[in-house]
Amino acid sequence: MNIRQEQLNSNITVEFPEITEGCISQGNDEYCLVRSRDSEMEVRFHEYQTIYTVEGLYEHLFYQKLKCCSPQMICSQLRRELKKSQIPPDKLRVLDFGAGNGMVAEELQRMGVQNVVGLDIIEEAGLAARRDRPHVYDNYYVADVIDLPKSLYTKLKDYRFNCLVTVAALGFDDVPPLAFAEAYNLISSPGWVAFNIKEHFLEDGDQSGFSHLVHQMIDHGIMDLRISSRYRHRYCLDGTPLYYVAIVGRKQNNIPDKWLHRMRTINRFHMGAT
Repeated sequence: MNIRQEQLNSNITVEFPEITEGCISQGNDEYCLVRSRDSEMEVRFHEYQTIYTVEGLYEHLFYQKLKCCSPQMICSQLRRELKKSQIPPDKLRVLDFGAGNGMVAEELQRMGVQNVVGLDIIEEAGLAARRDRPHVYDNYYVADVIDLPKSLYTKLKDYRFNCLVTVAALGFDDVPPLAFAEAYNLISSPGWVAFNIKEHFLEDGDQSGFSHLVHQMIDHGIMDLRISSRYRHRYCLDGTPLYYVAIVGRKQNNIPDKWLHRMRTINRFHMGAT
């Protein structure tokens, strides 16, 4: 197998296997080798805990190498709808859910948002955000939104968020539908929601639960859909484009408790099965 080597910095190189087009299964099999003078590790592209520990690696993999455009895409679509509604971005109080190392918050800041709080389940993400972008968040919390301590729940509600943004997080194990629903209910009504999701998770036959949840939210008037746009999220390592759907909506109501109860039951079942 041929190897392509790229320099991350003066101490670290990143090596990518040469892959024939069509051999990657929608991004799930992608990996690279990260080498320093005294170590080598194989890193899968969804092993965010490991990726965030290497300064600059996340940006190098997904934004320089694979041309991810989602932070700009989601924020530009949100900005478009705010402009149509004559709402200045500085009026938003944003919960950046699945915040990672702060790339989305940085984009929000560029568009004029002044109040952003980050929330992520991965401790390494919070450490990376403080290391890489220490000035983009009012606060950053590492916690499981499905099981928030009461004190943190109260603190998050006290921010009176009127916008939820989540980018490149939904549809995978880290953020099941229940987690998205709990985050959604932290936002005031009316409020704004802007997120993206892999197109597969909105199709008929989706097993993740997101397709059912999002369509039910729209059908029951819980979210007023403003934008639903398919776009190229990034390329896979073999050159195959990976498509997501950008969604911007106006929150009208909370997701009902009976829906949450049903999702909690499903979540407990899945947790017990793993």
